[in-house]
Amino acid sequence: MSRISWRDRLIDPKSPDRRPRRAAYALPTFFTAGNLFLGFYAILQVFQGAMRMFGDPTLAPRNFEAAAIAIGVAVFLDGLDGRIARMTNTVSDFGREMDSLADVITFGIAPAVMAFAWGIQFVEALAAGPVLEYLRRIGYSVVFVYLLCGAMRLARFNITNNPVLKNPGRPDRKYFAGLPIPSAAAMVAAVVYAAGSDPIRNWIFAALWLALLSLLSFLMVSTWRYPSFKDLNLAQPRSPVMVVMIGGLIYLIWTFSQPALLGMAICYVGSGIVIRAGGIVRRRLRATPPEPERQIG
Repeated sequence: MSRISWRDRLIDPKSPDRRPRRAAYALPTFFTAGNLFLGFYAILQVFQGAMRMFGDPTLAPRNFEAAAIAIGVAVFLDGLDGRIARMTNTVSDFGREMDSLADVITFGIAPAVMAFAWGIQFVEALAAGPVLEYLRRIGYSVVFVYLLCGAMRLARFNITNNPVLKNPGRPDRKYFAGLPIPSAAAMVAAVVYAAGSDPIRNWIFAALWLALLSLLSFLMVSTWRYPSFKDLNLAQPRSPVMVVMIGGLIYLIWTFSQPALLGMAICYVGSGIVIRAGGIVRRRLRATPPEPERQIG
């Protein structure tokens, strides 16, 4: 007796064109709803942490840590909802728009609120009041630009089918044009989580924090090449080396979660910068004409 595959089980037998059942469309929506809930939960945790800083500051890092973890889990769910929709053939315009709206909240508003409350709000300036006031004004602008660039990144992704990259890669592979907003949010959450979730109080570290947010904003609206991993098929068998590498990565995240997650975020964010710099160097080397040989005699 032949087994029925899970894809065939999702097919509506009454549909002449073998469309999936209506219930199958709800599967990726569940992951999107979970993504949205985690963003909402992260914002609430940031608010509670900020209020505790005025009452019992020792308990505030727990809330900021919970917010960072929620955003990190949402990044994982965001990578699953689209993949599940493609695997079950339930990709729809409704699901695409729902996913974008959830991303604006979870990877735009939630990281922006956390970035300001954790990195700017409780800075103790060494100088008089003007330094702190200017820092907070710049912080408002930088955090808003981060949110704006994230929304622009999502809008460009929704309307662009074949993005034009500054440094196009191999034609048989898929790439993102610019840093995806979930990766930018993962970088923000990873820094907060790796730093022990204790809010920044030194204005020098706050200035560096604003510089990182500015870099993430630029990378999101750029057209630099970033790997998409959409061509990665989880159903295919893996080599023993790949299984060992995946197991080792899971062990590192479980045992050394703070440095491991921060390192993963830095590697992905920095990959676009390295690829872009490497492309510039290669083009300049190709454009440099060879020096003529000197004749002796």
